[in-house]
Amino acid sequence: MSGSAVERVPAPALPAKSRRDRIVLQRLLPFLSLILLFIALTIASPNFFTSTNLSSVVRQTAVINIMALGMTMIIITGGIDLSVGAILAMGGVVGTMAMEKGMSIPVGVLVGVLTGLGCGLANGLMITQLRIQPFIVTLGTLGIFRGTTLIMTNGLPVHQVPDRFSYIGEGNLLGVPFVLWVLVACAVITHILLEHTRLGRYTFAIGSNREAAVYAGIPVKFHTTAVYAIGGALTGLAGMIEASRLMTGQPTAGQGYELQAIAAVVIGGGSLQGGEGSVMGTLVGAFIMGLLSNGSDLLGVSPYLQQAIIGAVIILAVTLDEVRKRRTPV
Repeated sequence: MSGSAVERVPAPALPAKSRRDRIVLQRLLPFLSLILLFIALTIASPNFFTSTNLSSVVRQTAVINIMALGMTMIIITGGIDLSVGAILAMGGVVGTMAMEKGMSIPVGVLVGVLTGLGCGLANGLMITQLRIQPFIVTLGTLGIFRGTTLIMTNGLPVHQVPDRFSYIGEGNLLGVPFVLWVLVACAVITHILLEHTRLGRYTFAIGSNREAAVYAGIPVKFHTTAVYAIGGALTGLAGMIEASRLMTGQPTAGQGYELQAIAAVVIGGGSLQGGEGSVMGTLVGAFIMGLLSNGSDLLGVSPYLQQAIIGAVIILAVTLDEVRKRRTPV
């Protein structure tokens, strides 16, 4: 061997047990954060750990939770949807307008869900058929959907809805907020789709390596469009729950909700680069934000500071995800 030649010694790989322990800790981190936050707020405020307040937290976070379930599937594919706030408003307005014209509550809710599904389908088709980045498409449709909703209502809320409609957002079933039952049902269905169906397997494959998925014969365009349509349908349902809580179809509802839905996925362990995410992690992420907001209100923290805190938490979650990926051995 010549004196100038330098033998390159590979860095020692972490033991398998050490890697497994680190992965388990990373997956448990959102759960541990939620538990610690819950305990801290219980100690800091005597009004936090009460049935009335906890019920309020569940009702307030249900809308974001349901939206975030759809966003989870979208982000796993490596996409993003900035239009969900506008879809929520359109779904709520169109559904309440249907009830205003004499349709029953179940039909009105279905109309709202189908409206959301149509919006999500339009996003998916434009992304896959026109081959435009999801960020650009959904940024554009955010304005289109919001503007269309304002045109339909002349900027005024839809007031004439049945009194019984409030049960969806404010009622109880077996002593538990009805929206929690709806959230659990949506979470179970989304989990089954992701973990036990071909759509779920293809969703992870597309997000992990889109080109490899194409070469493997996966119908990438079809499944990507389907994911956006499902996300739209869940957002339409969230829009009807929001309308039920407000007892109006608000054309300005959902402003800024897209940030909270994305944040829930990221805080729960989802990766904006795609290929990673889970239903349980997203639920935990949404409840962390819900507890932060509720606890801040109880402790008298300024709502402006609350926005800054949520923004900082998002940056921290993304930073931790990037650090983890850089340290993962090849």
